[in-house]
Amino acid sequence: MPTCERCDSFVSSDFARVFGNNDGDVFGCPECTSMAELVDGYAARA
Repeated sequence: MPTCERCDSFVSSDFARVFGNNDGDVFGCPECTSMAELVDGYAARA
């Protein structure tokens, strides 16, 4: 079950596939990151 590395919230596997890095790690989610930041790729950056 994927989780956000920043806030430890649950994210779906689809969210991790789309917004995470190539390893499926997510460093930002809708709980702790704005939608603009997600679109800019912040969730894939450590």
